[in-house]
Amino acid sequence: MAKKPNLNLNFNINFSDIKNKIQAKLQGGRSREIPLEINLVPDIKNEMIKTLKLRNFIFFLCIVIGSASLGTVAVFASIAGGQQAIVDAKKSTITNLSTKLGSYSDLGDFLTIKDQLGNISSISDRKKLLSRIFSTLSALLPTSGDSITISELSVNLATDSPTLSFDAQANANNPPYIDYNVLDSFKKSMQYMRYDYGNYVDREGAEIPAYCMIENGNDGATLSDPEKGIYAYWLITGDGCNPSYDGDDPSRQTSGYTTEEYNGQTVVKIWRTPQFTEWYKDDPKPNEPTLTIDGTIENVAHFESTCLSYAGSIDDNTKVVTWTSNNECMLVPDGVDGIVISDSSNGRGSNEELVLRFSSVITLNSEVFNFSNKHMLAIGPTGRHNVTDSYVQIQNMFGERASDCPEGDTACYNNSNTGGN
Repeated sequence: MAKKPNLNLNFNINFSDIKNKIQAKLQGGRSREIPLEINLVPDIKNEMIKTLKLRNFIFFLCIVIGSASLGTVAVFASIAGGQQAIVDAKKSTITNLSTKLGSYSDLGDFLTIKDQLGNISSISDRKKLLSRIFSTLSALLPTSGDSITISELSVNLATDSPTLSFDAQANANNPPYIDYNVLDSFKKSMQYMRYDYGNYVDREGAEIPAYCMIENGNDGATLSDPEKGIYAYWLITGDGCNPSYDGDDPSRQTSGYTTEEYNGQTVVKIWRTPQFTEWYKDDPKPNEPTLTIDGTIENVAHFESTCLSYAGSIDDNTKVVTWTSNNECMLVPDGVDGIVISDSSNGRGSNEELVLRFSSVITLNSEVFNFSNKHMLAIGPTGRHNVTDSYVQIQNMFGERASDCPEGDTACYNNSNTGGN
């Protein structure tokens, strides 16, 4: 067995001598006391001390973060609790109000009325005026010379394209007494039928309520002048009829307007037909009624048309202004194709005159019958006809149905209707 080595080592270090020698070395032999420090802590222990410090710091951070988290959770818990308390309180209030509301016996009727009141505007927009059909017919049917009278009429306004279905008779009251010419002319006139609507405005451009306007005379006919065109009366002193009047000074209610009396009421005449000669000026003065070349009307009460537009052109040599109008609102949208004629045959009228019996269906523009379109006019090839819901004379548009021709009536059975015997 091998003999273990003797590891018994003796260290005898004289720190005092070492200190003196170092001092002598540094001071050139002169003895001087200096502090001497020797680090006897191993490196591994230094690393351990650093690790312990880091651990303690991490523990400290964890404690701080944990405390902050607990505080945040506590804050959110208090908020959630408060919100829940508010929700519970509101729920209780709603429940109480619902119970109280449900106890009203007339609740159902009230809700129905409220719902209907909320729909008044939309109902008005969809409302149709059936009474306009008669005046529309007065524009469509010829009444002077050659005439057409209706014996049966059916109107359908339930669709987007209203239709008129009627039985009628054409009477050639004038030579050459060919009733087929009357019917052919009636059909071809559909492409020239127009309509117009809009609003009356005061001289400042404010819209005048429709109920403040009188557009028909005592006989129901449209107010018109043979030279100047169509006009209407504005009840300027009526309640709410002057939109630009502030109500402070009654004398200002009619200031700047020429008034007159009509049926015992103070009115102002407003021209629906532009007064081209009076309103157009080369160099208009401030606040003077003005009609520009592009058709703009200013500083005068007038009618603002939706369909009709006017334009003028100037002859540089004579300064003559020529005015033209444009209207794209067709009364019968499909023109000639918008009318269908069927079952035409000869017959005898109530006075035994020879007439042409026929059935017809005409498709009209729905805009003509919309309640929301105010101051409606139907415009035929020979002029304008009122299409408001006021009274009009319609007796000449309707007549007794023509009778069948008796046997042996050679004139009636002839292919060419001469209108007489």
